[in-house]
Amino acid sequence: MDRFLSFDKMVTPTIIKIIFWVGVVMSVLSGIGTIAAGISSPYGSGLGVIMGLLTLVIGPLLVRVYCELLIIFFKMHESLKRIETQLSSQQQSQE
Repeated sequence: MDRFLSFDKMVTPTIIKIIFWVGVVMSVLSGIGTIAAGISSPYGSGLGVIMGLLTLVIGPLLVRVYCELLIIFFKMHESLKRIETQLSSQQQSQE
């Protein structure tokens, strides 16, 4: 609990994983909705169906890339904290 209150343990990477799954579900539902709207269009919107298929494929991929970029920042933070700890322990041992 002390690590949580002093912000030593990050909770945002867990939240980013939840955001990823919500984004995937929203992309899939959006793609299915666009396909359904294209099919039910009175003029037979082939473009709507194609856009829906692209949303089904590219949407989750873009959500994944975005979430990975966010997680990179937290991995960098963990690495910098580890380096800081190692440097401070080396400095203490030299004194």
